[in-house]
Amino acid sequence: MTTSLADHLRSLPDESLAALLQLRPDLVVPVPADISALAIRAQSRVSVARALDGLDQFTLLILDAGRLTRHPDEGTTATDTILAMATAGPHPPAPTAVRAAVGRLRALFLLYGPEHAMHVAAAVDEVSPYPAGLGRPAADLDVRAAALCADPAKLRRTLLAAPPSARAILDRLAAGPPVGSVPPGALQAPAIGAQDDVLADPTNGGAPTGSPVRWLVDNRLLVTVSAGSGTAGGTVELPREVGLLLRRDSGPLGPLQTSPPSVAAAPREPKMVDSAGAGQTMEVVRHTEGLLEQLAAEPAPVLRSGGIGVRDLRRLARTAGLDEPTTALLLEVAYAAGLAGEMEMPGATTGRYGADQQVLPTGGYEVWRAGSLAQRWEHLARAWMTMTRQVGLVGRRDDRDRPITALSAEAERAGAPATRRAVLGVLADLEPATAPTPEELQALLDWRTPRRSRGREAAHREVLAEAAQLGMTGLGALTSYGRLLLGELTSTDESGGDPLGLHADTESGDPSGAARALDALLPAPVDHFLVQADLTVVVPGPPEPALAAELEATTELESAGGASVHRVTTASVRRALDAGYTADDLHELFRRRSRTPVPQGLSYLVDDVARKHGGLRAGSAGAYLRSDDEALLTEVLADRRLESLTLRRLAPTVLTTPYQVSRMLTALREAGYAPVQEDGTGSTMLIRPRVRRAPARVGVATRTLDPLATPKLPMPRLLGVVEHIRRGEAAARAARRAPAVVRGGAAGLGGGPVPAHTHSEALAVLQQAVRDRALVWVGYVDAHGATASRLVKPVSIGAGYLRAEDERTEMLHTFALHRITAAVLAD
Repeated sequence: MTTSLADHLRSLPDESLAALLQLRPDLVVPVPADISALAIRAQSRVSVARALDGLDQFTLLILDAGRLTRHPDEGTTATDTILAMATAGPHPPAPTAVRAAVGRLRALFLLYGPEHAMHVAAAVDEVSPYPAGLGRPAADLDVRAAALCADPAKLRRTLLAAPPSARAILDRLAAGPPVGSVPPGALQAPAIGAQDDVLADPTNGGAPTGSPVRWLVDNRLLVTVSAGSGTAGGTVELPREVGLLLRRDSGPLGPLQTSPPSVAAAPREPKMVDSAGAGQTMEVVRHTEGLLEQLAAEPAPVLRSGGIGVRDLRRLARTAGLDEPTTALLLEVAYAAGLAGEMEMPGATTGRYGADQQVLPTGGYEVWRAGSLAQRWEHLARAWMTMTRQVGLVGRRDDRDRPITALSAEAERAGAPATRRAVLGVLADLEPATAPTPEELQALLDWRTPRRSRGREAAHREVLAEAAQLGMTGLGALTSYGRLLLGELTSTDESGGDPLGLHADTESGDPSGAARALDALLPAPVDHFLVQADLTVVVPGPPEPALAAELEATTELESAGGASVHRVTTASVRRALDAGYTADDLHELFRRRSRTPVPQGLSYLVDDVARKHGGLRAGSAGAYLRSDDEALLTEVLADRRLESLTLRRLAPTVLTTPYQVSRMLTALREAGYAPVQEDGTGSTMLIRPRVRRAPARVGVATRTLDPLATPKLPMPRLLGVVEHIRRGEAAARAARRAPAVVRGGAAGLGGGPVPAHTHSEALAVLQQAVRDRALVWVGYVDAHGATASRLVKPVSIGAGYLRAEDERTEMLHTFALHRITAAVLAD
């Protein structure tokens, strides 16, 4: 079989071989040595399974038709035979659809050879043992079952006599798969109608009851594959002839659908879908920023087993006002995007993955915050599409009954990106703004890639929920900008991407099509706010990065959303003054940014806090406190709320404390005073919040969508691979023509012994070939220890090397004489 496929591949032109390698890129990793190696790899179990995984349900059934119609002796099938079986049902597909499916299978070389005598790839039967859900022929299972199936009339009478419960089992197995498991004792229980012949016993569950499985086995409609023992159940199989008879109403292949199932729901208004998704993107960016700010204020420790603990996740969710699954999703996406990372705790002595690490924002977080809202969302969405994490596993239990925590290794799934691409790909192929139900989406996936979607229903639902939470979908439909982002990622994945990063610098400055589309849907960033009489500041839209930084420094956030509300308080003004603002700076800020007149109360508040600010000067002694106002220091010294500081007057204008200056400043501020810190020269020290950042991490946004898939090569590179394979094939043919003594064989051409060929004899032959300029076969050992042979024309011998011209490639090669094992003059 392999030789037949190899001969077929040798007869193809280079373009056809390159087309095969483009459809099945795993065949070139690594590059095959010759055509024979390519043929063996194309029929291997792993490669055939990869090819089958990408086929739809209809094409797989057409392949099964080719398997079922193979000639029993030659093992070949024909297009007309496949067409006859596929159109034998009550609702036959169009012949053009069947022929197109056969063409796809031939392009993948799952079927190969001429149309009247096509072979099936060898490993197909091993990967999928039951074609079209039918069992093995009765002759391969049981002699008595084969005798029953050989008499069609008797087989029909036996089927008609089956009790209803037994017929239900037959119908279930006929739909596929044809193998079923039975509980312990079912094969030993009496058949239906024979209960009175068997006494009650523990095996039959007490009172004697009829077993439909036992009736089917006794009447040869089912064959026992394994009887089971003790508490283990048995296995039965439905013979192929019985399955075909039960499918007489639907056809031998069962129901055939040439196109995916339709979606019942009518398309929504595209503008409504985009508006809903755009609103969710704003929430995602806001919540992610808030979550990272919480990590900056109070980093989450890393568990010894990896990830962050359940309590820390619960704390972050409570502080951010989110539920725990959403918090875990945003945290995982931020980590995958390189916005969060681990940092070593100073002075820790525990294990590498113990409590000596904390999760907090990285240096890339500051760069991310400076971007536009659309670019920030796109960065998160790309990370979600390409991260190998299944967030839905967080909170569940692993195999050892331990909880799976966020950022832990147990939530790693290499196939997660492919699952997201499959679900979003189904939504993208529908009419724009179409919102299928989860059941309809699963039906579409079952038709498109049945082998991949089997058993992944829960993962598909998780992807739908995550896409809605991140704003990729709106009202259940894929948004326009989400469609653009998916197209960009898919095209990059199919083209092989930019593995060397040659275009990273040129493309990073311009926003992508998805970011531009989303930017058009979002409200324009505002550079102003409205100050009201109650000292609230209303921002009528998403603030620009500069305005957002100023609001964070001077106000307290009260409510967030499309329009946020902030409040100016005494603490916020004092915080701004501590950060380096002056009273004049604050007056100018509110005057320049506000579109309404600045209330008089706000000006009074700023002036009052600024007048008190810095009235007390603090430094280290432990710490000292000085002021030109002696009465103020007397008041502080007499204040009972500050007794814990153990203040002592050194001079009329100086007090000291044995405690650190930070503790003294905190106590003074809690008591209502407004001290400022100064350095050793008496200059005021600006107090800004200490920002701790983890080391920068590279996000996964540049990763391919499916890390398990082989990168697809462009056609010029594939043609180069084909040329390499052709050269290897020519070298293999040339090596087969070499004499046995040169190839290092143990026997001559006639099977007799090979005469001894010493190294000195080989050198004599080479010297004669140099003098006569004759062709000579050279056997040698290469640098890897493998034996090889070449037909060369020696040019010179000297300094321990032979220089010769390869007869096939016309290239000059140099051989070390001590590696040459034999030399024979060519005929």
